[in-house]
Amino acid sequence: MAEIPLEFLRKLRRIEIQTNRLVEDLYAGRYKSIFRGRGMDFEEVREYQVGDEIRYIDWNVSARMNDLFVKVFREERELTVVLAVDISGSVEMGSGERSKRELMAEVAAVLAFSAIANNDRVGLLLFADGVEDFIGPNKGRRHVLRLIREILYFEPSGRGTDIDRALRYVSHVVHRSSMVFLISDFLDEDFERPLRITNERYDLIPVVIVDQRELELPDVGWIALEDAETGEIVEVNTSDARVRREFAAASRARLDSLRQACVRSGIDTIEVQSGRPYVGSFQRFFKNRLRRR
Repeated sequence: MAEIPLEFLRKLRRIEIQTNRLVEDLYAGRYKSIFRGRGMDFEEVREYQVGDEIRYIDWNVSARMNDLFVKVFREERELTVVLAVDISGSVEMGSGERSKRELMAEVAAVLAFSAIANNDRVGLLLFADGVEDFIGPNKGRRHVLRLIREILYFEPSGRGTDIDRALRYVSHVVHRSSMVFLISDFLDEDFERPLRITNERYDLIPVVIVDQRELELPDVGWIALEDAETGEIVEVNTSDARVRREFAAASRARLDSLRQACVRSGIDTIEVQSGRPYVGSFQRFFKNRLRRR
């Protein structure tokens, strides 16, 4: 890979500083309480005590010792976290100071630094209309910085979005007990079934990235809108109130459809909108998860 420009290194450092503070102040403790290992490791055998589960009695040891003994298990703490990040053409846009891709890198950094703070491993899958890159799960600050750098800097060969293909790839390379954060603007179609199937195999959490300009058009007269993934250009008169209403209605309908698909599949989501602090989105997600636990 070519030498990374100073501008990207500055972005990387800014993201590390900002997200580390957020992890320390808000997420680390809640992360640990919400995301737990799915397996149980055998720890020891001890004498039976009133209230112990009968099903954990070790009958072989009990017979030898002429008393009741039970097996004690501890929860498998270590998790594997996979960040599946959309780097299609549409994430390069942004109506504020940051593109959607930069916002995705920040969100991914919060999740990754939270994971390694709890001794979990983090991997990265980059996708567009195909799988662009996969970095296996590992631990440590340097590893996380590498993942963030790839999200910011990797140049995809495709510009479209294929969530189904990305999730199929995940199912072939990621261990069954892993958590998968799917970070995308979800400008794709027919992905409800892949979401549901993936959530049955993993703990799948879609992180929906939305830019304000995707929700409503400003009143600035005639403009040319280019589809970042197909290159198609359409001229639109934004001074026409009806055009703005129809655009906003279509955008809201797309988001509502995504939300409903996730609800039907029993999937929690995190929605992050550019230009707005995303702390509240994470707080709501943590609150909902803790309530169900």
